Amino acid sequence: MKRPVPSLPSVSGKNPAILQPLAKRLSGNLGSQFVIGVPMVFLLAIFALPFLVVFKISVSNMDGAQFSDLWIWQDGLLHLKLKLGNYATIFFEDDLYLRAYASSLGFAALTTVICLAIGYPFAYFLARSRANVRPALLMLLMLPFWTSFLLRVYAWKMLLADNGVFNNIAVALSVLDQPIKMMNTPFSLTLGMVYSYLPFMVLPLYANLVKLDQRLLEAAQDLGASPWQAFWRITVPLSKGGIAAGALLVFIPCVGEYVIPELLGGPETLMIGRVLWDEFFANNDWPMASSVAVVMVLLIIVPLALFNKYQAESTQGARK
Repeated sequence: MKRPVPSLPSVSGKNPAILQPLAKRLSGNLGSQFVIGVPMVFLLAIFALPFLVVFKISVSNMDGAQFSDLWIWQDGLLHLKLKLGNYATIFFEDDLYLRAYASSLGFAALTTVICLAIGYPFAYFLARSRANVRPALLMLLMLPFWTSFLLRVYAWKMLLADNGVFNNIAVALSVLDQPIKMMNTPFSLTLGMVYSYLPFMVLPLYANLVKLDQRLLEAAQDLGASPWQAFWRITVPLSKGGIAAGALLVFIPCVGEYVIPELLGGPETLMIGRVLWDEFFANNDWPMASSVAVVMVLLIIVPLALFNKYQAESTQGARK
């Protein structure tokens, strides 16, 4: 006697229940690919393609307003012609560029540390304030952005000048015998960058701290931890994401800053933004300026890669 062969489920229209999970999976994949694809296309259009154009200029010869082609067809062969002399000048021949990179990284790091020292208590105060007061405090934080960035930097010139507001008040109150030099110094440059980029540190920290579960702090206090211990062992570790995001938002634009060093800095405040301007417009050496810009972008990509690695590790740790 033959055993009955079990019949396989039909995949025809008579049994659509089996096709529904497959359809949902396909639609989900298409949706996720679309969500990821749109930002990738946007980044390709506004970053990757312009960066490739700048890199092409950096390895090309400049003849007047024309740049030489990288690919040359000659004798039936395709030749790649790259000019790497500009990069050799940056790293081996002229120390001006390395000093400008080091100075830019140093001022950017100093600005980031000062912004973190000032911005963390302010963000903590914002996050712990009453809910009905927070919008007003955030508005006060964003109020400087309602005026022109250039006007705000020029205002510091009036405040820090030898006969400016600060020196005149200090002399009038007999705090100083004579005005002190504050303009065109590393102090004025750092002060201007801290003032300009402090909100970029406060906002990510506030967004992170306002979501902190207060029950964790209460549990720490119940276990005998002091407020200071609870802050260092719970609040600060849980706000590392906000610290990293704020540090990047301050550090990256400070590296390539041009307006503030030009208006508030002096000869001792050499930064790569001013070097770029001189190479582009004073020397009219676009290949050299493009090489300087390419190296600067590569220097900025390193902290971004470290931040992405930290974010990925944090996400994996949260999932586990």
